[in-house]
Amino acid sequence: MTVSSVCQKAGISRQSYYQGRHRRQRREVDEQLVVDLVAEQRRLHPRLGARKLHHLIQGELAKAGVKVGRDRLFEILRRRGLLIERLPADYPCTTNSYHVLPVFKNLIADAAVTQPNQVFVSDLTYLRTEEGHLFLSLITDKKSRKIVGYHCGDTLEAQGCLRALDMALAELPDGARPIHHSDRGCQYCCHEYVNRLAERGLSISMTERNHCAENALAERMNGILKSEYGLGRKLRTKKDARRLVDQAVELYNTRRPHGSLDMQTPSEVHTMVA
Repeated sequence: MTVSSVCQKAGISRQSYYQGRHRRQRREVDEQLVVDLVAEQRRLHPRLGARKLHHLIQGELAKAGVKVGRDRLFEILRRRGLLIERLPADYPCTTNSYHVLPVFKNLIADAAVTQPNQVFVSDLTYLRTEEGHLFLSLITDKKSRKIVGYHCGDTLEAQGCLRALDMALAELPDGARPIHHSDRGCQYCCHEYVNRLAERGLSISMTERNHCAENALAERMNGILKSEYGLGRKLRTKKDARRLVDQAVELYNTRRPHGSLDMQTPSEVHTMVA
């Protein structure tokens, strides 16, 4: 079928036909550019959502003279099968609150957090490998959302949490005395951990009634690392898992835009404000 017959059948001019074809071709090229940029970001952030992807690829799209709104990006991802699926929640409990160790009140329930190094939140989660479980201790700054301390250990003993704490304390500026908040797990209530906090002059805060709600940011951090950076799947070796943890923390801190931080990264906010 010739162009003339197509135009006659559709009731349009040859000029309109060619203009329409050009728009369709340009749209296909633009869409492929979007897909390629998304693939590049997903290589670093495998399960990053559409809103943050939209923010990250805007610079390259602008250089190419391409405008893609969030709704169109969502549609492109849906059509190309690139939307992320929800992962099943299959995590065992790592918190033992039934012990006779000392516990502390929740000091941050109504506290206004305005600066980095004002409140640290801590949590412990597990990673699966073919060689057995690993236990990831995380300490996150509540204001900047930066992971300031972490350690991946072989057991649920307090030593892993202490190593994460030591990392966080080593980076504290002189005179900074953040409140340390955690659940009532025995790792955080043990004498060695409490004494380490006391030695550095940090106030101690713990959940009182609802562990998840009162330590929501720390719980959220576990979810981000597991769902967006592959730590939630069963990994081959413990060495692979530890390497992936290092990579995930670095990418999260320095490359992942955060909605609550006006799409800045945690490291940018932590450094700028501190």
